[in-house]
Amino acid sequence: MITSLVLTDLIQVLPLITEHHAPSDPLHLLLKKVARKEAEHVFKSSSKLRSVEFGPFGGIIFPYFEMGAVSSLNLFDLDELIIFSFYWQNRKRYKNVADVGANIGLHSIVLSRCGFNVNSYEPDPGHYKILKRNLALNRCAHVTGHNSAVSNEAAIKEFVKVLGNTTGSHIAGSRANLYGKLERFPVKTEPIQEIMDWADLVKIDAEGHEKDILLATKRSDWTGTDAMVEVQSQENASAIFKHFKKLKVNLFAQKINWRKVVSEDQMPKGYKDGSLFITAGSAFIKG
Repeated sequence: MITSLVLTDLIQVLPLITEHHAPSDPLHLLLKKVARKEAEHVFKSSSKLRSVEFGPFGGIIFPYFEMGAVSSLNLFDLDELIIFSFYWQNRKRYKNVADVGANIGLHSIVLSRCGFNVNSYEPDPGHYKILKRNLALNRCAHVTGHNSAVSNEAAIKEFVKVLGNTTGSHIAGSRANLYGKLERFPVKTEPIQEIMDWADLVKIDAEGHEKDILLATKRSDWTGTDAMVEVQSQENASAIFKHFKKLKVNLFAQKINWRKVVSEDQMPKGYKDGSLFITAGSAFIKG
């Protein structure tokens, strides 16, 4: 086993510097470069399965995997580490977590190491196969994988796989300006209502479909359930802001260092703006 002291230190210090979490902050930009260099150093080897001591989460095995223009190294970007540190700091506040858009399983592994019961949803069959392998390699006994998407209803919908960047694959109609070679096939969708009934934390990375998912929720769904969400567009940001303003559910944005969102311009409008935390509570939860 090797130890990543850099990533370990980042996981520990990030909760202490939330005033620098905005992606435009100079310290964030510096730490992003540091995190990337370290991820390349410890996780790029594809020739062998090796365990890396990953902060409080212990040793994890996460083989290098290419996904078109990006790779598994991108899953260790600083914004992801911020979310991982959030999971750890709040490990006593939650019990059941839904990983919506689980990709190849890194969030699910980290969530498992925090002691949560996890349901992971990944519609791409290729990614799901790697997810199941990674869960097995890391002996994640309390994670259940689902080769399905999450939506506003139980249905069969068309899925678009973007071969040039499979992390951008999505439910048809969720994203504009498609590029490169595409594959289309049907996927099963699970209704968000049932997931909200079970989970007390939901992580959503649905590549543009987050609007359909979130607008299907009611005020009562947020009693005892929080969410960490990636928002993909101006249109989605506007619709989500208006929906939760009507519900009187609070939004806190990484874009403004996790302060409460009080206007549409403070909403994230793409992955480069960081995450959005949704809660019926009065503050961004920190340990």
